[in-house]
Amino acid sequence: MDFESKIISREISQILWELEKTVGTAESCTGGRIAEAMIATPGASKYFKGGVVSYVDEIKERLLHVDAQVLEEQTAVCEEVAKQMVKGACQTLNTNYAIAATGFAGPTGGTKEIPVGTIWLACGDIDRQVTFMVQEDHGRDINLAIATNKAMQMFLDFLKDEQTRV
Repeated sequence: MDFESKIISREISQILWELEKTVGTAESCTGGRIAEAMIATPGASKYFKGGVVSYVDEIKERLLHVDAQVLEEQTAVCEEVAKQMVKGACQTLNTNYAIAATGFAGPTGGTKEIPVGTIWLACGDIDRQVTFMVQEDHGRDINLAIATNKAMQMFLDFLKDEQTRV
């Protein structure tokens, strides 16, 4: 994990402590990297409950309650699946918030319509999710690092917005 993720993790932990809220992760292509970034700060057990690595659609459906029809019609690499993964993680893990990632990290798996390097990120709660699409291919390792950092930054921005709503 890089230095930037550790700094973001520390900021996230401070906000979650202040808000007395919890978070979990629902990860496909990132395979637990976002969860790893979340626990980089000592004391993470106060706010981080856990994560689901849902690498295949069956797990997205069973554990995260992602709609099978959406998976069939739009594939797992779409904004709607990322949003449903957030909602499902909040329910399954009993958390206030969740962060999700689904995509094609590479080097294979992409299609003409959804190329390698396309990764949908989402974060939020059951009622409100924000999303971001990463669409750049720098090779698997860099794609995953970019997605993890973007997910962490997106969640930090979401939390800062939440603070203004309180």
